[in-house]
Amino acid sequence: MLVTLKEILKIAEEKKIAIGSFNTPNMTSIKAVIGAAEELKQPVIIMHAQVHEEMGLCKMEEIAPIMLMFAERVSVPVCVHLDHGTDLEYVKRGLEIGFTSVMYDGSVLSAEENTANTVVAVEAAKKTGASVEAEIGSMGAREGGEGSAASIYTDPDTAVKFVTDTGIDALACAFGTAHGFYKDKPKLDFDRLSKIYSLIDVPIVMHGGSGVSEDDYREVIKRGVRKVNYYTYMAKAGGDAISNKTYAQFHDALLDAERAMKENVEAAISVFSYLN
Repeated sequence: MLVTLKEILKIAEEKKIAIGSFNTPNMTSIKAVIGAAEELKQPVIIMHAQVHEEMGLCKMEEIAPIMLMFAERVSVPVCVHLDHGTDLEYVKRGLEIGFTSVMYDGSVLSAEENTANTVVAVEAAKKTGASVEAEIGSMGAREGGEGSAASIYTDPDTAVKFVTDTGIDALACAFGTAHGFYKDKPKLDFDRLSKIYSLIDVPIVMHGGSGVSEDDYREVIKRGVRKVNYYTYMAKAGGDAISNKTYAQFHDALLDAERAMKENVEAAISVFSYLN
């Protein structure tokens, strides 16, 4: 069942859980994530990131129709999300293709330019009925890199102004997480997160969700996180499953990787949704 980010995060807020949001740069990962969500009967978000195209993993025009097809034919709510769109024209193309949610990422820009560009993304999304997520602060490395716990933390008052000035539907803010594999243990600023949650009226998104402990997941969800971006350790699970095996046929490797990723996603969703 295809839904928007705003619709799926409303479910999260009502239940005081977080929705798992997983990068799906190929058919194998799409099947793993959708299969896990269906088995657990939980809502889920599948994502294409602009950097996936830059890395040569997939083109948006190729992967988006497949993502949308899977979302439309399952019974659980599925949001199809464009993640970390740093180029407004790329974001607009995603909206035209049919993404029900987009993230404009202007976090490396000045506050003024980030705000202005985010407003453009919000206005474009209104034309298709899509939701918009945006980011202030910095989570260190970009998608696909190696993360560091050293991030530029989001100022609560700045968060309030940014949400008010842009009209976004969800806010990704920095409170100690980073993208990719952690080089050192993340030190999460729970009090900062609680403060931001108390001041803004849109759901909070946690980027760099892979590698965080179960206790920390539960704590950030308790303090207002409603969407957790998760990919690195899911992808690692797929790689580990086939790294020491020899396959006569490539499709057998894909099936083993899919099973391993599905198990990893099920474990993550179970934590985010308090199923265990």
